[in-house]
Amino acid sequence: QVQLVESGGGLVQPGGSLMLSCTASRFTFSSYVMSWYRQAPGKERELVAGITSNGGSTNYADSVKGRFTISRDNAKNTVYLQMNSLKPEDTAVYYCNGVNNYLRRNVWGQGTQVTVSS
Repeated sequence: QVQLVESGGGLVQPGGSLMLSCTASRFTFSSYVMSWYRQAPGKERELVAGITSNGGSTNYADSVKGRFTISRDNAKNTVYLQMNSLKPEDTAVYYCNGVNNYLRRNVWGQGTQVTVSS
């Protein structure tokens, strides 16, 4: 069974940093476009950042541009989200997502909680 497992969430003070990791198993990670989404209480899930299969192109939500960086290591089957200058409004459950349109596969992780609070 294909699987994505996130880690790295936690409690951080405003202005602090966290790095999320998402490790894939049982699928060809390097052929998937990978993304990070988040969902705050009472809000819809939103796209935070995405990265192409070879890591050559990235995109970000306007709310995180200049603060968050998505990257991937295909040799380690892992995608990362470096989050700097965190704000209380970044508080949410963060989900890792992998898509392969050719294979018609859409895989989600279980989510990791990020809380930004003093």
